[in-house]
Amino acid sequence: MEALTALLPDAISASVAALLIAASFFTSAFTAAFGLGGGVAMLALLGAFLPVSALIPVHGAVQLGSNTGRAWHQREHIRYSITVPFVIGSMAGAAVGALLVVQLPDAVLKLALGLFIVVITWTKIPGIENLRGAGLAIGSGIIALANMFFGATGPLLSAFFAQIIPDDRKALIATHAAGMTVQHALKVIAFTVAGFAFARWLPLVAAMIAAGYLGTISGSRLLDKMPEERFRLWFRIVVTLLALDLMRRGLMAFFG
Repeated sequence: MEALTALLPDAISASVAALLIAASFFTSAFTAAFGLGGGVAMLALLGAFLPVSALIPVHGAVQLGSNTGRAWHQREHIRYSITVPFVIGSMAGAAVGALLVVQLPDAVLKLALGLFIVVITWTKIPGIENLRGAGLAIGSGIIALANMFFGATGPLLSAFFAQIIPDDRKALIATHAAGMTVQHALKVIAFTVAGFAFARWLPLVAAMIAAGYLGTISGSRLLDKMPEERFRLWFRIVVTLLALDLMRRGLMAFFG
């Protein structure tokens, strides 16, 4: 037990580490099956135990590993045709976000983001499934910008990709995983450049990533068995609940 504790940051006990590793399995399984939700749940759980200064960078590192594993496991379903403009837009959005992150009101941003997610989840945007090139780059740039303010913008990216990929649940989840891999990688790079000490957190993060990959395998099996229509219904319900919770937090911050 002492040897295990020595591998953990001072703020984390062995029992908390075990809880976080187990949670990584279940949140990854949920995301692999439904396309989203796990990252937000993990952020909330980490927020209960991690210092504020470590919350977003550690969550970003865990989600980078989780999404990389999911993208690899479901790689045959990724829509690679959108990769290049998405990466370009993400890099631009992350760069702008690094400059603006301390200048925008948190409450207003949460409210606006939550409302926007609800709208694009339940409203079909004409022609968006044909979006390519500059349009896709602009959309991914906006999402990358939001990702610099919050630890989990999976619902926004999911709703965006659901408009572009309206008829293939496996392609939606796999492409979402690839997109979030890019954006979390940019976030980790940004925090590394800013001086965050990831090395002390590496053993815990690695264990959570390994557990998350096992969860991805389990959740992918459920996805294979789920009919497209049922998946789309549950997908919209989960996205909407996450967006409403985001708006709730925005209202609490605004009036609190």
